[in-house]
Amino acid sequence: MSYTALYRKFRPSEFEDVKGQDAIVKTLKNQIKSDRIGHAYLFCGTRGTGKTTVAKIFAKAVNCEHPVDGSPCGECAMCRSIAAGTSMNVIEIDAASNNGVDNIREIREEVTYRPTEGRYKVYIIDEVHMLSIGAFNALLKTLEEPPEYVIFILATTEAHKIPITILSRCQRYDFKRISIDTISDRLRELIDKEQWDVEDKAVRYIARAADGSMRDSLSLLDQCAAFYMGERLTYDHVLEVLGAVDTEVFSRLLRELLAMNVHKVMEIVDELVMQGRELSQLSTDFTWYLRNLLLVKCSDDMEDVLDVSTENLLLLKEEAQMIDNDTLIRYIRIFSDLSGQLKYATQKRVLLEVTLIKLCCPAMDQNQDALLDRIRAVEKRLDEGDFETGAREKVIYVNGTPEEVEPKPKPELPAALNEEVKAVAKDFRMITSQASPMLRTYLKKARLSAGEGNRLLIVLPDEMSAGIVATPEHRGEIEGLIEEKIGKRIEVEIRHIEEGRRFEDSFVDLESMIHMDITIED
Repeated sequence: MSYTALYRKFRPSEFEDVKGQDAIVKTLKNQIKSDRIGHAYLFCGTRGTGKTTVAKIFAKAVNCEHPVDGSPCGECAMCRSIAAGTSMNVIEIDAASNNGVDNIREIREEVTYRPTEGRYKVYIIDEVHMLSIGAFNALLKTLEEPPEYVIFILATTEAHKIPITILSRCQRYDFKRISIDTISDRLRELIDKEQWDVEDKAVRYIARAADGSMRDSLSLLDQCAAFYMGERLTYDHVLEVLGAVDTEVFSRLLRELLAMNVHKVMEIVDELVMQGRELSQLSTDFTWYLRNLLLVKCSDDMEDVLDVSTENLLLLKEEAQMIDNDTLIRYIRIFSDLSGQLKYATQKRVLLEVTLIKLCCPAMDQNQDALLDRIRAVEKRLDEGDFETGAREKVIYVNGTPEEVEPKPKPELPAALNEEVKAVAKDFRMITSQASPMLRTYLKKARLSAGEGNRLLIVLPDEMSAGIVATPEHRGEIEGLIEEKIGKRIEVEIRHIEEGRRFEDSFVDLESMIHMDITIED
């Protein structure tokens, strides 16, 4: 016999098995017990919350020969035939593929015939919002005054697309998202029936990843269990199968973002990409992590609200002291928007890296929201004494941009400049034209200067560019190209221009000093 997916195998067959929709279940059971059954129902809610399942149970209950407390007995001939899908009394229609006027006309013709067995003919129209305007209009009269033996159950995930004329003719029931606790309990119950060995932490994560959908949670459990068949299913296994990221990584990422360490942040992204993590899921989960951090920051009594372990809660409380409210809310907004963009992006990694770099280098972001981060970066450098090297200088701000009134003395060229360094500076643009494409792109904006010990200084316009060019692979490539050109090894040092300063304030322009007309490509 072929394998049956978990969400089909354990689909509830009676009202008592439906989890997370207690109010709706109680109302429907009371209607059946008191024989106050309506003629049209509208079930609304997100995917996997039980709309179609409840519709089928209700269809069995109204036709059951021996209902038990408003729920179908499951033993009579009508219950068995409906469960097997052979009953002529329950007609399921997919409005996504049967959305025309002709399809509705067929229903109008069929409802004139009484059921051959049982009390009611039940029409379950799934995804009813997909019907055309003409089909809705054709359904109106029948929906308003159907024969006494006909019940319509309309199910949809997008109730706002249904005409008000249809809504006003139906009893509307909104299926809410199922809580993480309810999903976890149901998963544990089914896991025990299947006799699987699954870690509680893994069950909890699957329940959270399902986003309120019981069906999604069962599909995710099915997927993870199949990958580790015969083994203990752990939290790390679930993360690996789903391409998700452990909370500890989010803590590292946030701390490096606050430290504005581009190199470390890019290392974390590269590590996650090499592990095959899904970047859309990364952004979504990181947004959730920031949300938890905001809750911890706003109140000391959030242990019951947050779905985190004691160790992670301690980390959150520590990080709550490291970030201010405005920055945290801005991060949440940025990553929430990024999650939507990544779903449709072809270059997901590039989009994620650009966003992270902007957060690490606020000067690159012209958005006014980034102003607080720019101020924080300046305050941090002041606290660390970065502006107090050498003679003190007076700084004024014009339109938010620092301008020096009493600049430092300009650096001078070393008295005896090595001829090899001069030769390299003279032919540097031609030498680097042979570099790899990405490195060549960054070197187009580089300026040259001379360092101590006759080293060649390559100065990049910002910290991000310098970090990329300074990697051992790229620096070795540059030194190799120079050696190939002049036959000698020249040591190369990579630096960047500090924020708010000009190249001439900190470095000697070597290319100008040797009187060469250099053309720098855009």
